[in-house]
Amino acid sequence: MQLLTFRTSDGGTLPGRVVDPETAERTLTDALDSGDVASAVFSIHPITVAGVRDVGDLLRHDDWRELASARPGEPVEITGSDIAPVIPRPGKILCTGLNYADHITEMGHELPDVPTLFAKFPDALTGPFDRVIVPTANAGALDFEGELAVIIGRHVPLGEAPDTATAETAIAGYAVFDDFTMRDLQYRTAQWLQGKNLASASGFGPWLTTGDEFNPSGATLVTRVNGVEKQHANIRELVFDPAALVQFITTFIDLHPGDVIATGTSGGVGWARSPRQMLTDGDTVTVEISGLGGISNRIEIR
Repeated sequence: MQLLTFRTSDGGTLPGRVVDPETAERTLTDALDSGDVASAVFSIHPITVAGVRDVGDLLRHDDWRELASARPGEPVEITGSDIAPVIPRPGKILCTGLNYADHITEMGHELPDVPTLFAKFPDALTGPFDRVIVPTANAGALDFEGELAVIIGRHVPLGEAPDTATAETAIAGYAVFDDFTMRDLQYRTAQWLQGKNLASASGFGPWLTTGDEFNPSGATLVTRVNGVEKQHANIRELVFDPAALVQFITTFIDLHPGDVIATGTSGGVGWARSPRQMLTDGDTVTVEISGLGGISNRIEIR
């Protein structure tokens, strides 16, 4: 099952379920190849539940699967430009740094014993096909970081994911993520926060694919800039896989429905290349994960 959040004509949002995932994935692949995802058409069933405005709200219902599976009416057609971040306002976005061995090596670090985590705020998110507007003052060292995102589907109290099987039951599904980074700001201090939170810059979506229909260990992640491949990785190469991240995080904090864990980026980022290859005005970053679809965001510097 694929769930998304879409923008409505009155300026709000609603959750929806993709009518035919195979057709949607073909449509998305063709649109990504052509460079015109914004006008691609997708058929969805709107999910209309009192007080539920997006997929994050939906996941807070214990029976979210049943609510999402119901068919209250005829499907509607939306375009790529209508698709919002799949979870527009997560309670927490926990990002993982240094989680692929090749990226750890290229950035000059040792393999970690525990995950390296930092926070990204909801204000940093943008839709999977939205433009990313960057102020000129922030455009000195812009970088791409294609990642797998994990979306939590139930409350996990502190200490209550002691094993892999329990941790896996906490995962509602997966999506595609770009941990968009301002490298000069990131390395201005020992803390990465300021470099990771440019407003409306991290593409997230296009939909949540439920865990019963996606196996992370068999998936491939590819990031392209203007159609040129920059990152290529197998998700199984993660040092800490999704379940391990859930286990670690819940040793010090609760996880709640709609929380997001970004699992880290692979080798090939622009900062680590020689010479460095930073994003510039007009560049388009596309991140695809087999079985999840892809996102594509164009950079505009103003």
